[in-house]
Amino acid sequence: MQAPSLGGVQVPRGDGKTVIRLRHGSSLNDFADKIDANPASLVTVLFHLGEMATATQSLDEDTFGTLAAELGYVVEMVSAEEEDRVLLESFDIDLEAEEAAESDEDLTPRPPVVTVMGHVDHGKTKLLDAIRSADVVAGEAGGITQHIGAYQVHATHEGEDRAITFIDTPGHEAFTAMRARGAQVTDIAILVVAADDGVMPQTIEALNHAQSAGVPIVVAVNKVDKEGANPAKIRQQLTEYNLVAEEYGGDTMFVDISALKRMGIDDLLEAVLLTADASLDLRAVADKDARGVAVEANLDKGRGAVATVLVQSGTLRVGDAIVAGTAHGRVRAMFDEHGDTVTEATLARPVLVLGLTSVPRAGDTFLVAPDDRTARQIAEKREAAERAALLARRRKRISLEDFTSALQQGKVETLNLVLKGDVSGAVEALEDALLKIDVGEEVALRVIHRGVGAITQNDVNLATVDNAIILGFNVKYAERVEDLAEREGVDVRFYSVIYQAIDDVEAALKGMLKPEYEEVQLGTAEVREIFRSSKFGNIAGSLVRSGVIRRNAKARVLRGGTVVGDNLSIESLKRFKDDATEVREGYECGIGLGSFNDLQVDDVVETFEMREKPRS
Repeated sequence: MQAPSLGGVQVPRGDGKTVIRLRHGSSLNDFADKIDANPASLVTVLFHLGEMATATQSLDEDTFGTLAAELGYVVEMVSAEEEDRVLLESFDIDLEAEEAAESDEDLTPRPPVVTVMGHVDHGKTKLLDAIRSADVVAGEAGGITQHIGAYQVHATHEGEDRAITFIDTPGHEAFTAMRARGAQVTDIAILVVAADDGVMPQTIEALNHAQSAGVPIVVAVNKVDKEGANPAKIRQQLTEYNLVAEEYGGDTMFVDISALKRMGIDDLLEAVLLTADASLDLRAVADKDARGVAVEANLDKGRGAVATVLVQSGTLRVGDAIVAGTAHGRVRAMFDEHGDTVTEATLARPVLVLGLTSVPRAGDTFLVAPDDRTARQIAEKREAAERAALLARRRKRISLEDFTSALQQGKVETLNLVLKGDVSGAVEALEDALLKIDVGEEVALRVIHRGVGAITQNDVNLATVDNAIILGFNVKYAERVEDLAEREGVDVRFYSVIYQAIDDVEAALKGMLKPEYEEVQLGTAEVREIFRSSKFGNIAGSLVRSGVIRRNAKARVLRGGTVVGDNLSIESLKRFKDDATEVREGYECGIGLGSFNDLQVDDVVETFEMREKPRS
């Protein structure tokens, strides 16, 4: 039904119940398509509602809500997952239908995927090294294991050779970043706790992350060989966090180990396999196109974009056209953790993939597309949707009504950041940690770009335009970029420890806060006599009772404890007939308060100054 709207513009009206589904980052053109309207007329309607926008500009949910309510529609924003599902369906790829069509006969067992978490210095890295070297010894294979972010080890369990996949991520931050992107990668979490140190803040944090993900936990009580080690105390402490050891009647397996002495490693692997068999149904279809997750990715100088992918179902082969997030390409080669080439990757097998056009993010799902063209189109559409959603988030939404109040409140200060790291997992972890910094509502933090590899000219140009700071994590400048950064005056900081970067950014945010001032009393003087002066007005002959009275200091007059004169200043100060800059306690002086003449004997003149209060 066509009906006149605001300003006499003809726009199709809804009945107040019609639902319009829009993806995040949609524009007025998209909205106009859904209701069969002219985009120019929607621009006019929005203008009358106090919002200015072009037909192609990405808008946020609130703006669409206001417009839809005016026109008689209900707007429903589609989630990123649903949006991606619809996108894949348009290319005849229906993952849900695929899963529904799988029967029990098609499913084959797959190895469990394990993440090691715990407090700093409790032995996570030592444990992973011990597991790796034990596997190298068992397989009598020499050579150093390459860091590809994940690897597979073998253990004998009940007479069978069983594989276990370990993800070597930078702690629980990356674990959560992957989960936030909808990638449920981990099957079991090993929580490492030092027997001589006990449960620490990060232990609890890691534990909460694993429990909220619904992942079974195996506790590795490390450093049992050290003096002062008390494994029983660890079991007791963890009962408070719903981790009750089997020997106490619970269902959590605790294993005493020493990563340094290589003690208890086999028992730990056995505990992982027992937990997997008891509480998880780890099966998937092996005979289909591969689906999985990019665990880690980085830009290699000689090989271009390389990504460690974990196959969750199907089989990945060399020559497959794949798309991972907004990256796409053809699998040119695959390597295992020992650097050996492999032609196919089976279930729960991590491999390093070459052939992608760009670097995917940690936690991006990957799938094999029918051909190169389809893979490229899916990646391009995802990139366009992400860019539109980012633009909608970055748009400063301020209506005509809000404008005055925003001016009165003072503008919100924003610290813009560009993050670059050696691997995408580290960048994700750093961004996640930075965005959790809270210093109140007066200042905001915005990550305008994140990426993998050296700091480039593009990064510096972006930082110049948006007045941003560049944080480099385990990376340096690309060629000739340092001169450009110096010339443009861009602040570039380099870090190798996440916590240092967080501390520096937090300090910078606190520095951007408007200073808070507090009143500090300087001194008080009691008025003993009033002298009339035609030149200076009334002069208070006073005795300084406490502190110091300074010329030009702020002052107020108290009478019987009540303020009778405020916002004054000591305009003249004399000792007998001489001018003085300050008079101390116990001395007499003459005080002139400018145009304030309502002075009486026994009044108290109080002086003070405003000092900046340090932020806690």
